[in-house]
Amino acid sequence: MKSSTLITVAIADDHPIFRKGLRDIIELDPRFRIVGEAADGEEAVRIVRELQPRAILLDIEMPRRTGLEVAEILQAEGLPIAILILTMYRQESIFNRAMDLGVTGYILKESASSDVVEGIIAVTRGEYYISPSLTKYAMRESPAGDRNHETTPALESLTQMERRVLSLIAAARTTRQIADEMHISYRTVESHRHNICAKLGLSGSYALLRFAMFNAGQGT
Repeated sequence: MKSSTLITVAIADDHPIFRKGLRDIIELDPRFRIVGEAADGEEAVRIVRELQPRAILLDIEMPRRTGLEVAEILQAEGLPIAILILTMYRQESIFNRAMDLGVTGYILKESASSDVVEGIIAVTRGEYYISPSLTKYAMRESPAGDRNHETTPALESLTQMERRVLSLIAAARTTRQIADEMHISYRTVESHRHNICAKLGLSGSYALLRFAMFNAGQGT
């Protein structure tokens, strides 16, 4: 694979052993290239500014700046990067804060070895990726500007295929996973996602994810 087509990734975590473990997992996949590592939040910001990776894995608790503080800085500067938070904690308040800051990936460290590759692929495609054990949080407190989508009464307008796609979105499947499971193309799934959003009056991947999970048992 040409270097220009590789997904460039940075890792920020103050634990060198965990950081090395992530690097080893990611480098096994030929689609990725690690371009930088940081042991604290200030270094993470510098790496992103200078090297402009497509994605960064951010530990929540780091010296000098936390992962959420780094995410806030990167979003405020409008840097084109997908952000995945890594954490040992399951607090709903932290999850909601991360979503409010525009984080699109949220991975528990205990499941990072199995989730990190799929997570990077998803967020660099513009999707959300949340460790399956945390998806319940997206069904409760809405992030800023995302209210009342869960009550949109338009499920009956969806086709059977669209309802199937919606049910898989509710199960936190990525677009690629849905395509593989339904034996259809990635582009076809993207088309179904677009049509579902248009019919339900939703805007954005996170709004679609939340709606799907709130309405998983209603006709899907």
